[in-house]
Amino acid sequence: MALATVRAMQEAEDVRRICLSLPDTTEKIAWSMPTFRVAGKMFATLPEEETSIAVRCPKEERDELVLAEPGKFWIADHEAGFAWVRVRLDALDDAAELRDILADSWRQAAPNQLLEAHPEIGLPASG
Repeated sequence: MALATVRAMQEAEDVRRICLSLPDTTEKIAWSMPTFRVAGKMFATLPEEETSIAVRCPKEERDELVLAEPGKFWIADHEAGFAWVRVRLDALDDAAELRDILADSWRQAAPNQLLEAHPEIGLPASG
């Protein structure tokens, strides 16, 4: 297989590196898994075998994502009542997509003063 055809799979260490690069983020083990928090508020988890992540996502957007890309996004039964969505790491296109997803979740959990101090984080790239 040619190297150019091999897609770089995103892994738990990529999630950890990106999360911890976001302002005021810490890692804490909860429910026997790594969780990432901004100013103490959880915005991402690495559940199960660390092959997926759970991130904050408004329910309306979450439902649209799952319908549009069921191979990438899904809703865990115990999270159905909450504004969270699961993301399969091996289904992501690249590290930029992973960063966009994590930054968007970070914005949803970050306090206003952090959002004001870092307005560029989690916003769509302007083209």
